[in-house]
Amino acid sequence: MAAPATRHPRRRARTAPLAGTLARSAEDWWWDRLAPSDSGYHLLQADSMLLVLPGPSPARARVRFRAQRRALRRTQRQRPVGPSAAAAKPKATPRPETASTPQQEPDAGWGDRVPLEILVQIFGLLVAAEGPVPFLGRAARVCRRWQEAASHPALWHTVTLSPPLAGRPAKGGIKAEKKLLSSLEWLMPNRFSQLQRLTLIHWKSQIHHVFKLVGESCPRLTFLKLSDCHGVTTDALVMLAKACHQLHSLDLQHSMVESTAVVSFLEEAGPRMRKLWLTYSSQTTAILGALLSSCCPQLQVLEVSTGINRNSTPLQLPVEALQRGCPQLQVLRLLNLVWLPKPSGRGVARGPGFPRLEELCLASFACNFVSNEVLGRLLHGSPNLRLLDLRGCARITPAGLRDLPCQELEQLHLGLYGVSDRLTLAKEGSPLLTQKWYRTLRELDLSGQGFSEKDLEQALAAFSGTPGGSHPALCSLNLRGTRVTPSTISSVVSSCPGLLYLNLESCRCLPRGLKRVYRGLKEVQRCLEQLLTTPS
Repeated sequence: MAAPATRHPRRRARTAPLAGTLARSAEDWWWDRLAPSDSGYHLLQADSMLLVLPGPSPARARVRFRAQRRALRRTQRQRPVGPSAAAAKPKATPRPETASTPQQEPDAGWGDRVPLEILVQIFGLLVAAEGPVPFLGRAARVCRRWQEAASHPALWHTVTLSPPLAGRPAKGGIKAEKKLLSSLEWLMPNRFSQLQRLTLIHWKSQIHHVFKLVGESCPRLTFLKLSDCHGVTTDALVMLAKACHQLHSLDLQHSMVESTAVVSFLEEAGPRMRKLWLTYSSQTTAILGALLSSCCPQLQVLEVSTGINRNSTPLQLPVEALQRGCPQLQVLRLLNLVWLPKPSGRGVARGPGFPRLEELCLASFACNFVSNEVLGRLLHGSPNLRLLDLRGCARITPAGLRDLPCQELEQLHLGLYGVSDRLTLAKEGSPLLTQKWYRTLRELDLSGQGFSEKDLEQALAAFSGTPGGSHPALCSLNLRGTRVTPSTISSVVSSCPGLLYLNLESCRCLPRGLKRVYRGLKEVQRCLEQLLTTPS
């Protein structure tokens, strides 16, 4: 009897996957269900979401490209070689003639489809930020459409011209000026016909030729500024005044211009002059003499300041004569000057004042002889004053400011910078300032003043008692180097929600961590939080 055969456990044969197929997991199966290969979509898995995007996935595109490349190689290997290859090659069928169908022209681009008015507005935004030179010259080389937009006269209202080699040796500077001048000979008649504001910087030798081109091609010029320019003659300025009948503003600060040339220009263009900027020198007296003789009766802005090299020669300017010579003055700035006003004398009547004056700036770092009496002579007829800058005028007291006729002052600067310690500063009177202008003051500068702690507390308390529940307009407060206390600061910050600038540097009565400048609403409110949490 044969022995029974031993039974072995059945094993399921593990069949190898077919060629060309890949082992698929459950995740791949779900991905294929959501975005099949022939659906035109693919999946992109992010951190917290699953995105279904149009188009094939990059991985599938690579797989498809590789499969096509392998198929192409396979067909090339199977292609017959020899004489029969030419017979096996199918003949190309002639393509039907398509002469009747019009040929499609290439797309000209978005630049030609944008309306010219829109393109000019876009260029205008860039010109307002960076100026027309050299942007418009470069934009004109892009295409004809851009050239047409860049040549629009409305884009050439304000131009600044400076030789590119300014600051180089003299020969290089002259060569650069001549090269720029040759370009201006074409630019002036073709682009500058609507020019209104022109600034010339670092012109040394060719300034006369530039003036000649401006006079011939820029009839609408209203503003001219010369910065660090030399060689300006009387004939050039007078010729410009005769050619440009709308020129009413002249800025000569930091330029070497003879006083005779300026006086001749003012005599020619004086009746229409509105704004004048000068740098104080020994020749400024002749120019101011022309103003005092009513040469410019319509002048509205007058600024005289010192250059880089401070001039210590006192400026003697009669107040009453200036009021009669320039009755329409709205802005008067005498910056960093040692101004020595001429005394009015006994029995001399007050001048007519400046009835339209809105800004008076007498700021100076040097010794200043402006007193309450001089300030009263200047402003006794100025009820519309909005800005008063008396920084460095240590002789001005709150009592003198209280008597001024202006009732709606918005900016008051009384800071003392670099003042000698030998001067006796007023310790009382600051409440006279805030009680008069607390409704309209937007900026207040008391830095360096010697007011006492109690006096400052009473002065700043005026901003917390506004009638009608309205908030004060104060947005800038400079108390650098004063005796202000933490309680006073917390009170004024709480009462002025629009305060955006607060200077507490070198305030001896404040904790060390609070003596800094606070800019912006968040920093000012953070200062208030620190004041409320700091133990007294």
